[in-house]
Amino acid sequence: MRMSKNSIDIEANPAAVFGILADLENYPSWSTGIKSVAVEERDGSDRPTKVTCSIDAGVMKDKATLNYDWNKSPSEISFTLEDADLLTAMDGSIKVSGDDGRSEEHTSELQSQSTISYAVFCLKK
Repeated sequence: MRMSKNSIDIEANPAAVFGILADLENYPSWSTGIKSVAVEERDGSDRPTKVTCSIDAGVMKDKATLNYDWNKSPSEISFTLEDADLLTAMDGSIKVSGDDGRSEEHTSELQSQSTISYAVFCLKK
């Protein structure tokens, strides 16, 4: 399984940053790898809990259904893969930390695995 972890400092209110990250339906407007998002289910607070999205990450295009966990909000959103065409596993989280005036750090972690190996990706290129 592949693991990626990225962090960035953002000079903005943590609540504002979390609000943008929690707005899954608008990801296609600012994330080049996510082409569409359809919310399938919501919780009692109207937050998406089951989402189907179309992903275009260059050599890999997939349609994935993700289950979102909001138990640690507003500091963290996590998700797990329910179903996909190529991905066989994908778990991730987005964390926002900081004080009331400024978000100190935004960290995203992603573990993924697909039915196509890295060697096949290289051969296709």
